[in-house]
This record gives sequence, structure tokens and C-alpha cells, in this order.
Amino acid sequence: MANYIVAIIGRPNVGKSTLFNRIIGQRDAIVDETPGVTRDRHYAETEWTGKTFTLVDTGGFIPKATDIIEQAIREHAQIALEEANSIIFLCDAKEGVTHLDLEIAQILRKSNKNIHLVVNKVDSDGAEPQTAPFYQLGIGEPISLSALVGRKIGDFLDLITEKVPKREIAEKDERLRLAVVGKPNVGKSSFVNALLGYNRTIVTAIPGTTRDPIDSLLKYYGEEILLIDTAGLRRRSKIKESIEFYSTLRTIKSIERCNVALLLIDAKQGMDKQDLHIVEKIADRKRGMIICVNKWDLIEKDEHTAKVFENSLKALLRLYDYAPVIFMSALTKQRIFKVIELAKEVFQQQQHRVSTSKLNNTLLEIIKRNPPSSPSGKEIKIKHVIQVKTNPPVFSFFANEPKLIQQNYIRFLENKIRENFGYVGIPLTLNFKRK
Repeated sequence: MANYIVAIIGRPNVGKSTLFNRIIGQRDAIVDETPGVTRDRHYAETEWTGKTFTLVDTGGFIPKATDIIEQAIREHAQIALEEANSIIFLCDAKEGVTHLDLEIAQILRKSNKNIHLVVNKVDSDGAEPQTAPFYQLGIGEPISLSALVGRKIGDFLDLITEKVPKREIAEKDERLRLAVVGKPNVGKSSFVNALLGYNRTIVTAIPGTTRDPIDSLLKYYGEEILLIDTAGLRRRSKIKESIEFYSTLRTIKSIERCNVALLLIDAKQGMDKQDLHIVEKIADRKRGMIICVNKWDLIEKDEHTAKVFENSLKALLRLYDYAPVIFMSALTKQRIFKVIELAKEVFQQQQHRVSTSKLNNTLLEIIKRNPPSSPSGKEIKIKHVIQVKTNPPVFSFFANEPKLIQQNYIRFLENKIRENFGYVGIPLTLNFKRK
């Protein structure tokens, strides 16, 4: 995710979600004429002229709300105001300046943030005079546009990205960076504290205690390892506290910062859909992954328990069953340093490159014995394979009919690469090109 955050704030039904959708270029936020449709914040990374930023769509901001939903919307917008680098204060040209606009403006003037006063629903040049009353808000010159028809959107994006820094190539950090992720209350902070040997983070029985990603430096046999303890992820439907939204956003950023993500799950609860959602976030970002089953000391077990549990996890993981599973306890410190050893192995394999001759000698023989089938009946010949990238590993296969290769055969090839060359815990990318 981009580090620069731009939040859209305004009273209900001024077109915040329409503007959000217009800027990101897709229909993501729910758009409806009913005020208050957007209750939680939407966020998306977007790019304009080489500058990338995170855009946040908030619910309608009602400063003195008494209704419980309106209070939640107000809190959401307040958090967005505190966290964002830049604010888009959106108003409605057709309704003019309202008492709510005046109240919001008063709050924004105290924020010391970079604020763009935007008057929406100015659909033509003839409607420009409708922006004049908005000078009374005291937030500078109003910017007119139409989110619905796209009028003056490009000029506006030029303006709001003026202060967005272009991505710079950071100094290469050779240290292993581990993100500790998972649902609330699975023991992430306890695990980090157990590794460090002291209470670096607050540990309580209250889910979601950790709000921000906290970096800690672990000295491990003379090696420096960066531990990123993140806030717990929840489904958006379960986000009840305003601040949890940004915890989710920061957790995603933490996954992007890491080399290997350690997904902690509760041994007593097992893996559920939300855990799988986190797995997808890690895999989508091509990070190494280890499934850490915490609180294993609380499970009654025999010699088969671990194997049965692991098999059930692999069945749920399906496409992501390449992730190794380790059973541990942050409380008793059982196997916590084996997690570090395994993470180091995953990190090393991320950077492993297989020679072209070895790839072809091994894989082409397997392909010869198990050729791909085509739904059209046309013969598919794979003639060459190379590894084009490491960290994450990318392999290119050259064939006469690359578009006819089916997903189940791609999965077969991925498994054969793992069987012969390793890559435990690492997502692989297989490309198919015409030879």
C-alpha cells in the first residue's frame, strides 16, 4: 500500500463514494442517494502520473451526531482526519453551504492538515457561480468538479498529488523482516515478547489491543531480525471500533514490508474464513508464509494429533498448501525459535535461483511423460523453461499454444517445481509465452 493517505470527508450524500470510484477507476464503494450508505471506510491504492497514494472514502461526517450510526460515522471520519496526510473536504454545489458544512469546516481549520475544499456536482461551466458561497467556509479557494460525469477530475488529481512523493528506491535492507499477523487475540504480541525476552508490546486478553505495527529488533545468534507485530485483522463487517479500520490498513502495509509473514492461529479455534482471507493477502503480495499454530500447550493430544491437525489445515489451504505448519506456544516458548529457523529457511529459498539447464533437464522430462491436454484437442508443446526472477520466484514456460494451458496443469507444474527444487512457504509465479 502507498504510505501517503488522502481521505474524503464531508456530510452525508455529497458524492464522496462517487468521487472515490471516479478516482480509483472502478465501482468499489456503494453509491446510493440514501444518506449514510457508506458507514465503514473504503480504501484503495491508486496512481496518478507515477505517484501512488491510498484513497479513503468515509461515511458522512456529522459533528454533533446523537444517533448511534451517525456517531460511528463521525468517529470514522475523525480517525481519517487524524491519520491522513491530505484531506478532500467535499461539498454539494446544488444544496449550497449548510450548517453541517460550517461545523465540519470549523473542525478542519484546526487540523493543520493539507485540505482541498472541493465543490461537487458542478456539471458544466454554466454552474461555476454555484461555488462562490463556499468561500465563507474559510478553507481557501473552492475547487469545482463533477464526480459523476468526470468533469475537471484530471486537473484535480494534478493538484492533490503535488505533495505526494514519488516512490524512491530505498536502501537495500538485507535483514530478515518478519510480520506477525493474525486475527485479534491469537497471541501475536505474546509471541513477539517471548522471542525478545521482555514485554515490548502490551499484552491483554482484550482483542485488538495492538493498534499500530510495532517494530522490534531481535538479536539471533549475532544476526539482526526485524519483528513487525501488527494489529489483528478482522472482516470489515466485524470492524466496530473506528480505529480498527486503520489497524487493518497498517497490517496490510506490514505484510508488504516483510519478507516472511508468520500467520498465527489459535489451536483451540482452528482455521476459519478470516484466516484464509489473511492467507490470500499474504499470497497476493508474494510474501513467504508460515502457519504458526499457537497455544498448542492447551490441546490434549496423542502421537497423531499434530498430523491430523496439519492435514485438516492443508485441506483448507488448498492453493496455499505450500505454507509449512509449525505447532508452538508463546506462553511456554515451545518451538518459538524453530519458527525463526524456518523463517530463515523460507527467506533463503526466496532468493534461490535454479539454473536453466537443471530446470529444463528436470521439467521437460516430466512434461514429456505428462503432457498438457487441450480442451480443443490441439497438441500443446512446452519447449523451454527459465527462471526469470527471484524474491519472489518467477518461471517462464515457452510453448506453441500458451493460452490453451489449463489451470490444473499449471498447478501440476508448480507442484513439480516444489518437489524438485524446494521453495517451501513461497508463492510461485508461472508465466506461459509463445515460443
